[in-house]
Amino acid sequence: MKLQFKTQNYQSEATKAITDLFIGQEKGLREDIIDRKIVKNGLLEEEIIIKRFSNQELSPNINMLENIQNVQKKDPLLKQSLDLKAGLNFTIEMETGTGKTYVYTKSCFELNKLYGWSKFIIVVPSIAIREGVHKSLEITKEHFKEQYNKTIRYFIYDTKNSSNLTNISNFSNSSNIEVMIVNYQAFATSSKESRKIYKDQDSMQSLRPIDVLNRTKPILIIDEPQRLGKTAESKLKEFKALFTLRFSATHKDDFHKIYRLDAIDAYNQKLVKKISVKAIDVQGDSATGGYVFFDTIILSKNNPQALIEIDIKQKSSIVKKSKKVQEGDNLYDLSQNLAQYQDSYIVTSIDARTNTIKFLNGITLSAGEVVGSVEEKHLRRIQIRETIKSHIQKEKVLFEKGIKVLSLFFIDEVAKYRIYDENNNKIKSEYEEVFEEEYKKVIEENRTLFDEEYFKYIDKFDTNTIHKGYFSIDKKGKAITKESDILKDVNAYDLIMKDKEKLLDFKEPTRFIFSHSALKEGWDNPNVFQICTLKHSNSTDSKRQEIGRGLRICVDKHGIRQDFTKLESQFFDINNLTVIASESYDEFAKTLQKEILESLSRETKITAKVLEKITLKNEKGEVLIISKPLAKELFEDWKEKGYIGEDEFISQKAIKDIKNDDFELPQSFEGFEKEIKEIIKQASSSANVKNMIDNDKSNNEIKLEPNENFYKKEFQTLWQKINKQASYTINIDSKELIKNSIESINQTLEVQKVKVQIISSTQKENLRIDDLSKDKSILDEAQNTYERMDYELGFTKYDLIGEIVKSSQITRKTAVEILSKIRENKFAMFKANPEDFILKITKIINTQKVKLIISGIKYFKTNKEYDTNIFTVPNFKCNLSRTTGDTIEVKKHIYDYLKADSKVEKNFAYDMDNGQVVVYAKLPNDFKIPTPLGGYNPDWAVVFERSDKKDIYFIAETKGNCEELQLKGSEDLKIAYAKKYFEFLEDENITYDCVKDYEQLVDKILK
Repeated sequence: MKLQFKTQNYQSEATKAITDLFIGQEKGLREDIIDRKIVKNGLLEEEIIIKRFSNQELSPNINMLENIQNVQKKDPLLKQSLDLKAGLNFTIEMETGTGKTYVYTKSCFELNKLYGWSKFIIVVPSIAIREGVHKSLEITKEHFKEQYNKTIRYFIYDTKNSSNLTNISNFSNSSNIEVMIVNYQAFATSSKESRKIYKDQDSMQSLRPIDVLNRTKPILIIDEPQRLGKTAESKLKEFKALFTLRFSATHKDDFHKIYRLDAIDAYNQKLVKKISVKAIDVQGDSATGGYVFFDTIILSKNNPQALIEIDIKQKSSIVKKSKKVQEGDNLYDLSQNLAQYQDSYIVTSIDARTNTIKFLNGITLSAGEVVGSVEEKHLRRIQIRETIKSHIQKEKVLFEKGIKVLSLFFIDEVAKYRIYDENNNKIKSEYEEVFEEEYKKVIEENRTLFDEEYFKYIDKFDTNTIHKGYFSIDKKGKAITKESDILKDVNAYDLIMKDKEKLLDFKEPTRFIFSHSALKEGWDNPNVFQICTLKHSNSTDSKRQEIGRGLRICVDKHGIRQDFTKLESQFFDINNLTVIASESYDEFAKTLQKEILESLSRETKITAKVLEKITLKNEKGEVLIISKPLAKELFEDWKEKGYIGEDEFISQKAIKDIKNDDFELPQSFEGFEKEIKEIIKQASSSANVKNMIDNDKSNNEIKLEPNENFYKKEFQTLWQKINKQASYTINIDSKELIKNSIESINQTLEVQKVKVQIISSTQKENLRIDDLSKDKSILDEAQNTYERMDYELGFTKYDLIGEIVKSSQITRKTAVEILSKIRENKFAMFKANPEDFILKITKIINTQKVKLIISGIKYFKTNKEYDTNIFTVPNFKCNLSRTTGDTIEVKKHIYDYLKADSKVEKNFAYDMDNGQVVVYAKLPNDFKIPTPLGGYNPDWAVVFERSDKKDIYFIAETKGNCEELQLKGSEDLKIAYAKKYFEFLEDENITYDCVKDYEQLVDKILK
């Protein structure tokens, strides 16, 4: 398989923030005049070549500070640079997993395209990250070639590589985009290898490699600069960089921060996976009490059961086994009369809402907790088992979607997974044996829940082939066990990096990866869905680093990224990373939340001092700098209205008032309401970091089967009406498109005219001495005039027809006919601003085309029907402890439980349960109406009983505000197509519409 890439909006914004810093720079090659004093025999040609292909110096015409401030003003949370004391060091903050390597690669292409710069040096803090960058440049090569019609020539500067000097010469003597990747240890330590870059080389005509590099005036890109240290930072000056770009999620020094995408932004914008924690917590070690591990609660129509693990006496030994228990069960009986369970180990309560089990002796356990004597070995066995369970639960769902699931184990001792006998033969290790035993058990326990295709997939691979270790290998082929040696060895990274695409292929049996904890950085795989750390946690471990290997959004078997545009409301159901932790959930979550909050560059609390000097820029281009008095006024106003709590966090009242459009501001901030609201939203999201982390153990398993409501005559009648699969044809009348487009262009087309401001003034007639002071002017008051600037069409060639055809997907003949028949004064607007003219014309044509597609779509039935098995959910994960936007118990639904995707859906279901509804169903995701924009899944199927006892069938889409539908977004267009589909059914008893709540549903039915 091959990974597919597409440019994301936020990545383009980050790149533009970089390129906009140099507005005013002219494009071209550097053309320095050679200083004859330094020319020696045979060196003139070398000197000319180096200078000719080096990066052109920054133009003196660039107003650098103004450019920096203009870029920073686009984000109200960015601190404004007041001077250039930080030098030309620019900070780009991007959360782990959002593609910072992609952004700086794209930036290389854009800086070359706009300004001609072609020499880049990427500095990284470790071999792991170095190899990761190299791999990223390799796999994105074709993607960027399609965009820019050129490629980057890249190489690793490795002190042990004999081709280093050749690569550096090529780097300096080429007009291509050149990138050198180097870890700082190769030039910034006291080692002999590190000093090579500073020594004269015969093959370089007695020049030092560092001098050949610095004469190209390279652009430095620093990956994770906070890890370089003072020595490496000081050595960066040797490169004499044109400027430096610094990329990280956790900067120590901000310099000029020009872009910010922190952990909160990445999560809220659905750019990374959601985190679930499955914690294994040992509550105590009692010499007299029995061992109990409480795994999870299983709910069905009957009383809840708990899955626990206890000691059980056999003929010659005591073994640990899993048991399902219910209220009243006695562990003494279940253990075959083991004395350790005599002390009232009788189950008195299994509570799915608190996710706890209680015993008569007073012991209460939450899911994932262990009580009694447990060895280290068995604790690791539990972790491995829970990882396998999570893997299988995720895999059986994603298999049919073509998404391969990987699980990653971090271990601190290679010998626990990879060992050899005295003859150097590999033998089974402790973790290999445990993994294979537990895997076979989990498969046997769940076999009846697997569909045929999934079972064929997992059954065709031997258990010993589905797991693999990634470790450094010595010259004899044995695993290297010393951490210091692992960090230096490239082979370990080669295995992980070069197998990235292979691991994502279903033909590759590996699904479980064991890796040394030293290899936690520099690589990741988008389809890692479980991470288990089989080691003791300590205060120096970074939770963010542990989870960083699995945060990227997953891809399917075609390498296509499963982002929000593909998955929409299912995004976090699929993109969910489960961490199996060897500590309590509260402890893990608290530490991770603390790390995330500490990493945020934004303010999480609101004070007058925080508000002071924030710069606001509205859509009209007006700017407001919040002064000290304004900050005080705003802060006191918010305190009085209850928008800021005693803890200085934004209150829920502020968020509620913004949603209800009741949010008021002092008059001083008139015109900047939108920008102030954005600050509120940003600050409030910082206080809700906890929402990013779920307790996986609170997601109980429910065996969901349709209940008696499903079999009611009323629902079955409705199902028979809508279960026919359909297809469609589209007939667009070209003449109608041409006619409508011409009319719309003639009525609405307005093009933004390009104006030039001309400032004129003359020297004063009578000069005085004080006119020469810095606050005075020797010129009369300036006069401002504006003139329209027409484009010189001979200077910039535009393929007008071609651009419109490309953007609107119509034929050249149609485009010509539209343009030839619009009014002359409208066509003349092209000369005033060609780019805006093309954009506006295309938008008008596309709008008319969409309207005709909706009116021209024709549905017809096929011979296929939806099977009722799409309503069967054999293993449904839900959270009964949540009260908002999750799972609720229901009465009139076709299941006993409903997973609501939003508060709107939850309230809607509650009102239907208590209203005049006979039966309703949240339609399964597999039920889709085909549309030109992809399959559309309506929300609800409702059978409503009127007072005349006549059943009314309603298919509903729930949205917060249906009146706002503008037929612009893909979801709104799908709703328009769905209306055409239900019109085609020609059943007067079926109504399809969008409703915001149950009351609106009733209004539409009773019309």
